[in-house]
This record gives sequence, structure tokens and C-alpha cells, in this order.
Amino acid sequence: MQTNTTLQDTDIELNTDPCADPSGTTPLPFSLALTFLLAGIYFGVLLTKAQVISWIRIQEMFHFQSFHMYGVIGSTIITGAIGVQVLRNSGIRSITKQTITIRKVAFQKGQILGGLIFGIGWALTGACPGPIFAVIGSGYSVFIVILVSALAGTWVYGKLRNRLPH
Repeated sequence: MQTNTTLQDTDIELNTDPCADPSGTTPLPFSLALTFLLAGIYFGVLLTKAQVISWIRIQEMFHFQSFHMYGVIGSTIITGAIGVQVLRNSGIRSITKQTITIRKVAFQKGQILGGLIFGIGWALTGACPGPIFAVIGSGYSVFIVILVSALAGTWVYGKLRNRLPH
């Protein structure tokens, strides 16, 4: 028997078998976890080589002095849109063999406030969640403060979520 488990506030659903693990948290096999780790390291190397983690490149973007970051962001949006269409139309399964269902998500006014907070934090720190680990891995240990702050902000959001506009 399969049921749909919807990840909260996302637009991707994975069909899982609730009888397999009552807690809903099945540990990944070591080989799969290692694959994810290596993919993450490769992603970090790509971000570094593409200069996406460069504070100077990020500041150039926010001062409208360079197209570099806009090109990177634009190409990822196009790639993501194509990927979503492929997932919707092909019946591809997840790496753990679960079916993937992508549903439409309604616009929420809180997304504007959240986007503004995210953008302000990105402009002030020069770091967004994607490359923060690559920045730390490149030896800029001061960014651990930004990572801890981002995690604290996520925790605060989780605590205040029910009282925020959605």
C-alpha cells in the first residue's frame, strides 16, 4: 500500500510505503550517502570554478556592474524549468525508486517578504545557502558565522511559521 507524503511547503511529492519505517526516516545506504557527498563536493568545485562563491562577483551583481551572476542564475532557471518538465512528463523515479509528483503551488504573499529578507542577507554577507559550504571549504572560515546565522534563521522561522503570513 502506498500513500502520498507531501513535503511541507514544497511542490514535489514522493510516494512512500508507510509500512517500511513507521518513523518515516529510513537511513540511506552508505553507498547512496557517499554518492550524495561526492555530488555535493563536485557541485562545490563547480561553484568555485564558476566564481559563484566570489564576494566580488556577488557585489558586482547587486551593483549592476556585471552580467556574470545574472547569466549563471538565468541559466540555472532555464535548466531547472527544463528539468521540471522532464520530471512531469517522463515518469522518472527518484534515486530511491519512489515516484515523483510535481504539483502546482499557489502564490503566497509571504514569499515576497521572504525573498526580500533572503536578498538583503545575500547582499550584506555575500553568501547564499547554495555556495556557503563551498566558501567554507575554500578556507574562508569566517563564513561559519554566516552558516550558523542561516541555520538560526531557519530555526526561528520554524518556531514562528504559524504566525507569519503565508
